[in-house]
Amino acid sequence: MKHGIVTASLALLGMFLVAPEQSFGQAMPNRGTSFKVRIHNISTPTTIKASNGTMHPAPNSPGVWVVHTEDGPFFTTGKPDRGKGLEAQAEEGNPTILAESMKDHPGVVSSGVFNIPVGRTEPGPALPGDAYEFVIKGSPGMRFSFASMFGQSNDHFYAPGDAGVALFDGMGRPISGNITDQVLLWDAGTEMDEEPGIGPNQAPRQPAPNTGPAEKGVVRVDNGYSGHRYPKVSEVLHVSLTPQ
Repeated sequence: MKHGIVTASLALLGMFLVAPEQSFGQAMPNRGTSFKVRIHNISTPTTIKASNGTMHPAPNSPGVWVVHTEDGPFFTTGKPDRGKGLEAQAEEGNPTILAESMKDHPGVVSSGVFNIPVGRTEPGPALPGDAYEFVIKGSPGMRFSFASMFGQSNDHFYAPGDAGVALFDGMGRPISGNITDQVLLWDAGTEMDEEPGIGPNQAPRQPAPNTGPAEKGVVRVDNGYSGHRYPKVSEVLHVSLTPQ
């Protein structure tokens, strides 16, 4: 099984190489509460159990984060991809284009890229046990969203719903703790789906980026309509906010 992890790691690492995190994003507001975001990959080498009897880890990719005041910074549920970089994020785990488009997107207060797992020095995917950590800043009324590819797929990604995650409760107190239950697994609708872990046009196995057949669908939560089984979000990620 170690061979499977190493193979996936090398393939995904080659797909996800982008400039360091600090090269992207827009300045955070001077005022507000700072939050540490931790996106921890808690999957195991056997999280994905394929129909051919093989088992695989479930890495997630570098991604984009935003603090926003309007719904749907990355997409609108039930609508086609906007062509602003979500496709590259969902299919290749490459946040570059989506991050750039967020800089002047309506309602986005600040944004950036996370791509270096804790303890590493180079950009790459989060394998089992790895975590991305970064700091955001917000005030009451602001919300937080992120997007990170489910690596063993054609175009699936993790993100909150259109509204994002509220950074403060109704009393104006900062949110603290586990927010994994607000994270969903989405289908970008840009590439035909194959079985997770063994599809030939998925990032660990495809010969080059953007090689799978186009789907021309809409962005929607994966609820099993494709006929493929994906692990629950809580089997792959633990996402938390910690006010600083």
